[in-house]
Amino acid sequence: MASPNFSPNPAVVIVGAGAFGLSTAYHLLERGYTDVTVLDRAEHLPAVDAASTDINKVVRSCYGDPIYTRLARQAIEEWRDDMWQNCYHECGVLNLGDAYTEQSIINDLKHGAKTERLDSPASIKAQFPSDLHNSGRLGTFTSLDVSSTSYFNHDGGWAEAERAVSLLMEHVKKRGVKVLPGKAVQELVKDERGQTKGVRCADDTEYEANVVVLALGSWTASAFPSLNLTDKCLATGQSVATIQLTPEEAEEYRKTPVIVDFRTGFYIFPPTHRDVVKFGIHAAGHTYTVPGSTISTPRTIVSDPDSGLWIPRSILKELRDQLRGVYPALAEKPFSGTRLCWYTDSPDGDWVIGRYPSDSGLVLATSGSGHAFKFLPTLGKLVADVIENKLDPKLAARFAVDRQAKPPNGERVSVVSQELNIDELCEPEDLIPTL
Repeated sequence: MASPNFSPNPAVVIVGAGAFGLSTAYHLLERGYTDVTVLDRAEHLPAVDAASTDINKVVRSCYGDPIYTRLARQAIEEWRDDMWQNCYHECGVLNLGDAYTEQSIINDLKHGAKTERLDSPASIKAQFPSDLHNSGRLGTFTSLDVSSTSYFNHDGGWAEAERAVSLLMEHVKKRGVKVLPGKAVQELVKDERGQTKGVRCADDTEYEANVVVLALGSWTASAFPSLNLTDKCLATGQSVATIQLTPEEAEEYRKTPVIVDFRTGFYIFPPTHRDVVKFGIHAAGHTYTVPGSTISTPRTIVSDPDSGLWIPRSILKELRDQLRGVYPALAEKPFSGTRLCWYTDSPDGDWVIGRYPSDSGLVLATSGSGHAFKFLPTLGKLVADVIENKLDPKLAARFAVDRQAKPPNGERVSVVSQELNIDELCEPEDLIPTL
């Protein structure tokens, strides 16, 4: 595909001020671009309902695919930079699993990660503070059979997601990027050849560009239905919950690792500085199709202020059951909050980063598929390479908009999403354990 006819100072308009969009803006700055504009529908940024506006995200290099392992190792190195002001907490990642984690430890070792293979419940429990397992506040992990592969990766942990996005946004703004909230892009503006040359917003303002980058996350397909992206950029709601600990309780769990169980999809973080523990299930999630549409669209606190943070009752119960297997005492506490975090899923779990077919002025940077945030410091390099026609051919084929999708990569326990049943949604308090 031919690249746009760049001027000496090409104008780039990025639609979406989340992880993909801001990382792209940053890496364009690093390459000398001076005319970069980021537009976002939200009146206040970071957008309250964006997937990246979260208290934390897992940072791991545990991948069954060596490409992502290599990219994750590069990102982890960048997270350690002073630019991120200690947003990254390297507490280690405990990976529990099966054949997927067996390949993952091979990839991690090949790329130099500091790992320990764990071959028994006792070796797993040894990764936690002794006070936890001596007091019975740690699960037994006896459900791991002899064929299970578990390991501890010291080179990983978690990032303060919302703070990291805010830091990056302020950084690019100080360097001249125009970040404009309240700009809901409704239309791509085309030239006489049908190539994208800009965007038109709901308030009728227009922004011209040599390249438009669509980085709208889970709103990508529904915001631009004419691009027919439903099967490449599927919006799925993933259930997460939180528990508020007392300062004393938080200290007991403060030095725990991130836990990711690839057999069940359950994951959990150590307490934040506000003494909040977050956990969720990395699975196929739920779609939501609004009346009159065939495209899954995020249902959030913005679209549904009264119940936009509720999750299905069945998932609420599953979260508590999974939590009981790891931290039994916490499973008896009430949940302080819930949320549907809206992923943008591709059929094979690979990102969608590339030019839209037959439109040299339009680039897509989306379909994080639930595992893109950890690459925030480096993700934009790939998008900038697409803009400049420099992306490694193997990666270009891998992330192409019009690629033939492979089977799912095995990272998730389920791959078929269910349509969200509004009648099953409930508040966290609706399923408080009997004490």
